[in-house]
Amino acid sequence: MELGLAGRRVLVTGAGKGIGRGTVQALHATGARVVAVSRTQADLDSLVRECPGIEPVCVDLGDWEATERALGSVGPVDLLVNNAAVALLQPFLEVTKEAFDRSFEVNLRAVIQVSQIVARGLIARGVPGAIVNVSSQGSQRAVTNHSVYCSTKGALDMLTKVMALELGPHKIRVNAVNPTVVMTPMGQAAWSDPYKAKTMLDRIPLGKFAEVEHVVDAILFLLSDRSGMTTGSTLPVEGGFWAC
Repeated sequence: MELGLAGRRVLVTGAGKGIGRGTVQALHATGARVVAVSRTQADLDSLVRECPGIEPVCVDLGDWEATERALGSVGPVDLLVNNAAVALLQPFLEVTKEAFDRSFEVNLRAVIQVSQIVARGLIARGVPGAIVNVSSQGSQRAVTNHSVYCSTKGALDMLTKVMALELGPHKIRVNAVNPTVVMTPMGQAAWSDPYKAKTMLDRIPLGKFAEVEHVVDAILFLLSDRSGMTTGSTLPVEGGFWAC
């Protein structure tokens, strides 16, 4: 299916690893022009070698002022993928202020800031656009030791809806994808214990975790005009986890 992304300028946060990296690679293959944002320079360097022509930006999105400096003059952006996130897992009774603040800074506040930068540019140019926020199945289902992480993603789902409501009149669509555990290197490390994995897999009707391409395909669809009548949605990519 032709997605019509060639020539579009797309900004992807959390581009260095996992879903973000897979998204950059897939967008590059379509002929899109990609601005890849990561806090790790080495990841950006290797990504540039894999995808010549992408524009790397190294910044910690948890730092508001640094993000404004890095992206405030990024130039015209047509599409945005808010993928950057941290998962600082702690039992509820052991949640720290530091974990709470860092999680909300990156997982929610940065989404607001980067989306404001991109949306203001789209509105000033008078052109339509699309934003995809990478959320989680944990936004709507409780997961042990994920109290802060699940809270950030629940807030992200509602932010997606409000963004869609307010930006819709400007022809800017906003949607979220909500994956289950994804078999990135981080996902494999976190869920490699068979007993731990079984507790989650038993709640997934399809009986398996997601691969990066499952999430990337959903992101590309929501960025494209093929989803031109879809906004304010949360698209589950979780094998039926929410059905249980």
